Amino acid sequence: MPGKRLSLVEREFIQAGRRDGLSARQIGAELSRPHTTICREVARNKTCQNVYRAHVAQNRTRERAKRPKVFKLERHRWLAARVERLLRRKWSPEQISVKFRREHPDDPRWWVSTEAIYASLYVQGRGGLRAELTRHLRLKHKTRKGPDGRTGIFPDAVNISQRPAEAKDRAVPGHWEGDLIMGSKNQSQVGMLTERTTRYTLLFALPEDRSATTVRDALEKTVRTLPTELRRSLAWDNGKEMAQHATFTVATDLQVFFCDPASPWQRGTAEQTIWLLRAYLPKGTNLNGFRQRDLNRIARELNRRPRKTLNWQSPAEAYAQLLAVQ
Repeated sequence: MPGKRLSLVEREFIQAGRRDGLSARQIGAELSRPHTTICREVARNKTCQNVYRAHVAQNRTRERAKRPKVFKLERHRWLAARVERLLRRKWSPEQISVKFRREHPDDPRWWVSTEAIYASLYVQGRGGLRAELTRHLRLKHKTRKGPDGRTGIFPDAVNISQRPAEAKDRAVPGHWEGDLIMGSKNQSQVGMLTERTTRYTLLFALPEDRSATTVRDALEKTVRTLPTELRRSLAWDNGKEMAQHATFTVATDLQVFFCDPASPWQRGTAEQTIWLLRAYLPKGTNLNGFRQRDLNRIARELNRRPRKTLNWQSPAEAYAQLLAVQ
């Protein structure tokens, strides 16, 4: 084990050990790691509040490990030219990949995966093959789906089943659920966050688009308005707008958990809140017409309405009580 990077399981043990008051030497002994490794890990990844969280440390480590990598078919134009030639002959990407591997089993320069060919055709910014070559494919897709049949797949996603148990019973505040509220023909959108314990809701404008960068920046700006002690977790669906979730977590110290596909009930608070917000943001409306001050007014009105589930308190009252005792 020495020399290998710390795993998520080991980082979770470090988090639990620090919470229980164990020293770096004690934690290291349990993990068969030098105590200096534990000290460096905590110093490198602890938050500004001197708190160490396993998932934050894991995401930070993966972000630091990333290196720019030129796509293979961009780097080797001669290989891209041969792929193009076979695509024009109506060969499928899989047939091309197998042919090259069989004819050149000892030369990795020729090895190119099926998904790499599809990605070079469909994914913007990953050039190498000309987009018009897609007309030669027998199976046409507006966007390329991943091997499991879904679009919008991104790495390092933590499933909602791993969200802290305290979030489920709503006993501990600071666990949020979020989503995008879509406008007419899905051409406009508004971001929404709601807190599970108090149902306190925040809205943020996305007038330009719902790209991963735009959503990350707007969401980060919104989350930074929250007290640190009320940033415990965020549940979201599998939309591509959260593809930069790891960067978001590093910046805000708020871990994102993702629902299973087609399982909106796993974010029941968010679904209920969106249903209530439709009274202000009806379906079929161009949501780009709502500026941030309009969204703040809508959120304020919703937060001041009493809720039976809160024993007829309003979310604003319940949230204010939380802030008073923090």
